[in-house]
Amino acid sequence: MAKNDYYQTLGVSRDASTADIKKAYKKLAMKHHPDRNKGDASAEEKFKELSEAYEVLSDSSKRQTYDQFGHEGMDSRFGGGGGFTGGGSFNDIFGDVFGDIFGGGRQQSRRGSDLEYQIELSLEDAVAGKEVKLKIPVNINCHDCNGTGAKNGTAFRTCPQCNGTGQVRMSQGFFSVQQTCPTCGGRGQIIEQPCSTCSGTGKIKKTKNLSVNIPSGVDTGDQIRLSGEGEGGGPGAQPGDLYVSVRVKPHKIFQRQQDDLLCEIPVNFTTATLGDKVIIPTLNGKVELKIPNGTQSGKQFRIKGKGVKSVRSNSTGDLYCRVHVETPINLTKEQKDLVRQLDNSFRKSKSKHIPKENSWVDTIKDFFE
Repeated sequence: MAKNDYYQTLGVSRDASTADIKKAYKKLAMKHHPDRNKGDASAEEKFKELSEAYEVLSDSSKRQTYDQFGHEGMDSRFGGGGGFTGGGSFNDIFGDVFGDIFGGGRQQSRRGSDLEYQIELSLEDAVAGKEVKLKIPVNINCHDCNGTGAKNGTAFRTCPQCNGTGQVRMSQGFFSVQQTCPTCGGRGQIIEQPCSTCSGTGKIKKTKNLSVNIPSGVDTGDQIRLSGEGEGGGPGAQPGDLYVSVRVKPHKIFQRQQDDLLCEIPVNFTTATLGDKVIIPTLNGKVELKIPNGTQSGKQFRIKGKGVKSVRSNSTGDLYCRVHVETPINLTKEQKDLVRQLDNSFRKSKSKHIPKENSWVDTIKDFFE
């Protein structure tokens, strides 16, 4: 049976923010949670659909995969069904999704946050590929306390308010929920002697010197992931990843459309009229392009294989050259007389040399008549 679109399941648009997705899920999950609909199989099934949709759309990485490949992409990446396990009690969902309403649930050691760093490349470097040196300011786990925040070798004391659970229970209306213990911040333990290096935070700031190989053919919006180079995680948790986002700077000659390149070549009146060969620049040398006689302004020529080699395949795009016929300016009196003589010669032969102009004039006459 085909799955419903995750965005339709939650009733949000495809450009909805994470906050909007979370808000929509809260509302629908409250309505359809099995603990509030005992014995209702349809409500249980609906809740599973909502939870699966939320699990994917609330995760930026999974959401990106889903937006690009749909359900098939999720099945292939996460082993069918996107890795959703479902279930959970009413209090579970309050702790995970609704906890922010009441001050948050129990804090656990979490994986470090992902970071994004944007680099600018010239078109030449983006097409050819380049090794880029980066200096990234990040918060990493303190080496002296291993991210615990306690002076190395000292012990923690069990929090007296939550008795080491990291949570305290509170009631609001008919709901009884748990929130993060305000005394220990959810750790369940209190630091007796804070680490002097990190002042008890467990994190220190550091500038990482990294080298990243940018593959040939990248374009604006492409990302390179450096695993484990993001923010440090909690005690015993993995660090986040660093995503290097590419932005290609505008080029003086070429415009890029996917794997094709476009350029405009100015051609003088004589070349366009009589035909000639012109030299065209490319990103890997020069080529000769034949301009046939009678070429009109706006005519486009394709030079095969002179575009960009795709970063995702072995195919290479083409170079498209659009002709712009220049009108002579700053003519001398002698030159003007010669042009008038040429024009008179054209008009004597009627539509033979200037067919479009004569056709346009006839169309206007017909319109007014």
